[in-house]
Amino acid sequence: MNWNQLLSTKRFGQEQYHVKRDDDRSEFQRDYDRLIFSAPFRRLQNKTQVFPLPGSVFVHNRLTHSLEVASVGRSLGVNVAHKLKSKKHIETPYLEEIGAIISAACLAHDLGNPPFGHSGEKAIATYFSEGNGQHLATQMSAEEWKDIICFEGNANALRLLTHQFNGRRPGGFVLTYSTLASIVKYPYASVYSDPKKQKFGFFDSEKADFEKIANELGIPHLTNNGNRYARHPLVYLVEAADDICYQIMDIEDAHKLRILTSDETKNLFLGFFNAERRARRQETLRMVTDVNEQIAYLRSSVIGQLIEECSAVFTDNETDILNGTFASSLIKSLPQHSAEAYENCSNTAFAKIYRSQEVLDVELAGYKIILTLLEHLVAAVLSPDKAYSQQLLMRIPQQYETNSSTVYGKVMAVLDYISGMTDVYALDLYRKITGMSIPSL
Repeated sequence: MNWNQLLSTKRFGQEQYHVKRDDDRSEFQRDYDRLIFSAPFRRLQNKTQVFPLPGSVFVHNRLTHSLEVASVGRSLGVNVAHKLKSKKHIETPYLEEIGAIISAACLAHDLGNPPFGHSGEKAIATYFSEGNGQHLATQMSAEEWKDIICFEGNANALRLLTHQFNGRRPGGFVLTYSTLASIVKYPYASVYSDPKKQKFGFFDSEKADFEKIANELGIPHLTNNGNRYARHPLVYLVEAADDICYQIMDIEDAHKLRILTSDETKNLFLGFFNAERRARRQETLRMVTDVNEQIAYLRSSVIGQLIEECSAVFTDNETDILNGTFASSLIKSLPQHSAEAYENCSNTAFAKIYRSQEVLDVELAGYKIILTLLEHLVAAVLSPDKAYSQQLLMRIPQQYETNSSTVYGKVMAVLDYISGMTDVYALDLYRKITGMSIPSL
């Protein structure tokens, strides 16, 4: 792969209109603006990140998380672009735009996630693999069925950004090829995913679209696995920004919710620094007496260090990344001291945060809500002539293709609708369908 081809301002769905605009904004900055003003992005403010949506204590939702990831991603991109400038083999006018591309991709990286966090993904997948949707297996191809039983927010994000929904223009969001490629962490179809992880980058419905993006940008198939593509290099930086933010911010949120004590949180963050840097941080902590401000200071220091270290890992491994032979993530390739501190945070999060009652309660409730919505809506699109089905279908916006000619298309229309819901909208519809909430007569 080469940077000149990888960094392209051509827009997906409007290739015939590829002309230079008389605008001070770059095409990649336009991507960022287009995403941040979009309705799907706004809806992230009411989607669970990890903890329940705020009561008296404000914690992260999908929107605040995405904004922070975009900020860290921009810093990573700026750092990497600066480091790459010294390499004379790079001949592209868009090198300095790497930060803008990554920040736009970071805004988009969670757009495909359904309500209620990862439990929403699991509920969708298990409805078809273990629940009442199992009978549909014989009505789909093997590729289509694998998409459904392994429903993936990452793949759904690419669908949302590229699919031409009813009444919309071709190309979906009509983003640049480079921004689109930068969100595909798993550049292969569901049938080629790892059975243990079940992660993949695009549905069968978007297979041709991704192939078009890969061909345009010169992204090759892996030499040791022709069914998978190499990652676009900027994916590593988007992934690192996400890894940095969710891990470090989950620790800070857990402190706010008193799941972790102040001392536990401070020690987790101080573990990232060598003796000299730790001493400097502790000196500042002696001057700052507000505990929350102490935690915020340490958190920002950790993020700053991880940005520097991930940038260095990327540029040190640029050749392997461009060759498609870099088989790790930037976070997993950190210097030993930081790698051990990050793993300590991960282990603590798994043991004390992701298994906490607050998190489990949201996951249990979300599971039930999603399963119920699927039960009713899938039945409606498959039997649209029934009276109750007709009433339900009137609730689904016309942009979703419930009258598709295939069972796969009908089911995907339901998944488009459900995955776009906020937690509150899904709960409200659930209550109406189950009769728990009846409008006043």
